[in-house]
Amino acid sequence: MVIMNTFANRPDSSALLRFCGFMLFTGLVCSTKPAFAENDELKKLMLSNNCMACHMIDKRKYGPQFYEVAEKYAGDSAAVGKLAAKIKAGGTGVWGEDYMPPQPQVSDADAKTIAQMILALKPAK
Repeated sequence: MVIMNTFANRPDSSALLRFCGFMLFTGLVCSTKPAFAENDELKKLMLSNNCMACHMIDKRKYGPQFYEVAEKYAGDSAAVGKLAAKIKAGGTGVWGEDYMPPQPQVSDADAKTIAQMILALKPAK
């Protein structure tokens, strides 16, 4: 504690501490991704692959909202593959009588990325 006491007794220590705190805060803010950057990327993929015709991230449209999908498959290690296959092949019965038409125009890479991003969603509370 001798070092802290010596540092704290310097006349310019308050300004130095504020400056260091500001620089640390600025570095953290500038180096982290915005909280919803992933949602923006997911929305771009949804728009380009026609997903928004039936789905939304946080609201139910014709199909389930993506937060519901993320919750349903949480902890399922095979979920990425299941969802990517479901995107491409379509199906029914998982969410009641709703039918998801096949989306063969979605590339395998996009289907996998969409599935990964859906599964990474955490509902806002």
